[in-house]
Amino acid sequence: MKILGVIPARWSSSRFPGKPLADICGKSMIQRVYERAKKSSLLFDVIVATDDERISQCVESFGGRAIITPSELPNGTARAEFATRIYGEAVDAVINIQGDEPLLNPRMIDEVAELLSENYCVTLCSELQNDFENPNIVKVVFDSNGNALYFSRSLIPYKRNLTEQPIFQHIGIYGYSIDFLRKYVELEATPLSEAESLEQLKVLEHAYKIRVKVTDCKDKSIGVDTPEDLELVKRIIQEDAKI
Repeated sequence: MKILGVIPARWSSSRFPGKPLADICGKSMIQRVYERAKKSSLLFDVIVATDDERISQCVESFGGRAIITPSELPNGTARAEFATRIYGEAVDAVINIQGDEPLLNPRMIDEVAELLSENYCVTLCSELQNDFENPNIVKVVFDSNGNALYFSRSLIPYKRNLTEQPIFQHIGIYGYSIDFLRKYVELEATPLSEAESLEQLKVLEHAYKIRVKVTDCKDKSIGVDTPEDLELVKRIIQEDAKI
């Protein structure tokens, strides 16, 4: 199976404009994500899909590959699908890698890739230990077969009774078969996906399944949504450099 890694990256962000080019200890965020993705053992290629020439030039400056996508595309999944077109029939599946997770463990990419042989849409999660009410941390619940029941920015499940039920944090990495990805971008927007601003809910609302795996990786995956998140990532990288 030929699996393509795509990193969607856009300049505009209400909370953090220009985030992909933010400096993290001497490298841009997009470079750090790209370098991590290239360490995956199961991707045949990695490409950045962006609507901004500045991001494209940055990627090319460090030897990466980028494609300019139309600015009117609604989200990162649509940009990922657009990027696959330059490969024609050579792509069997796509892994959509978030451009704002510079600490992503490449093994997580491989975990998603391994699931794609038997599933058309897959993602990861990990147990959340704190910060349960943070709306920037997306939570997920899933059934006994590992299929997603719901994703939310709110706390799910709500613990009305004192139980040991763990809370799971969604890790924003997705794998799609190429056929399902083509179908997904044509689906109409849905009420819950619009209300929560979570595009993965569109899959569930159209009655498709998302296979969720609890990652084996112990690394903490940190999405950079704010300048404060960026400072936290910098501190982690600086501390690792001292070891």
